[in-house]
Amino acid sequence: MKKPLVSIITVNYDTPKVTAEMLASLNTQNYDNFEIIVVDNASPKLTSEHLKKDFPFIIHITSPKNLGFAGGNNLGLAFAKGEYIFLANNDTEFTPDLMGTLVEYLENHPECGIACPKIKYHFMPDTIQYAGAVGLSPLTSRSYDIGYLKKDDGTFDDCRRTDLPNGAAMMMRRSDLEKVGQMSEIFFLYYEELDWAYRFKKAGLEVHYVGTASIFHKESVSTGKNSAFKSYYLFRNRLLYIRRNYPILQFLMAAGFFTLVSTPVHMLKHALKKEWGHSKAIFNALKWNLTHSANKEPSIHSSNFLRQLKID
Repeated sequence: MKKPLVSIITVNYDTPKVTAEMLASLNTQNYDNFEIIVVDNASPKLTSEHLKKDFPFIIHITSPKNLGFAGGNNLGLAFAKGEYIFLANNDTEFTPDLMGTLVEYLENHPECGIACPKIKYHFMPDTIQYAGAVGLSPLTSRSYDIGYLKKDDGTFDDCRRTDLPNGAAMMMRRSDLEKVGQMSEIFFLYYEELDWAYRFKKAGLEVHYVGTASIFHKESVSTGKNSAFKSYYLFRNRLLYIRRNYPILQFLMAAGFFTLVSTPVHMLKHALKKEWGHSKAIFNALKWNLTHSANKEPSIHSSNFLRQLKID
């Protein structure tokens, strides 16, 4: 029997070398029925010629503007033909059994809407980053990853339902996406997969951790480990998620904590370190939430936008 087609989608922003390393790791795959879609998020330097020369089998889509993580992946989804969709950060590297294991798991678990593998650090290959996650605290709206910084000694080789996915590596069925819809592009970067998972759950589907599959992650290559850019979107989108998804009493508690405790504490912490860019970013994140709707999606897929796409 022919294996189901898997559409692998990854988003590149000005890191062609990292993306090339990810694509090269696909040569080790034991699963042989897949297509690869690389979305370039308006990188300052042209990357398509370099990647297409070394990897002629990829579908390369160049966006005329940076759509963020959600928008870039949604653009790739529009061109995907697979029965299964695998979204992977461009700073990941695949292990040989990764896709086959995830496809088999989804084939046998119809209740699972999003399947996430064990994620290990590329530069510490025996150390776990993600082995499932505990859900967001009703007060702080923070979560934590199970297995974080633990040694991969077999303890986390199980498969189970978990609260939250990790956006670095997620597989799902096309049929479920048609019911749930694409990621919300209002987030741009961070929290979009958590918002997506919330919608999967509302549709009666579950998030599962599949510890028999694994992938390596370099983490924060394109955004910077501790950049003000990262601080802005983490704070902006934490409050945005609260606004979009929490019932009224939980919203009041979480929004109050975020506004009156978390935001001033972090601004002061960065100010004491003279990290003025971070303090300004956090202030701007709060300001954005006070001046923008939580549910108005950006209209980026206009006919004019689509005419500017470059597809190789």
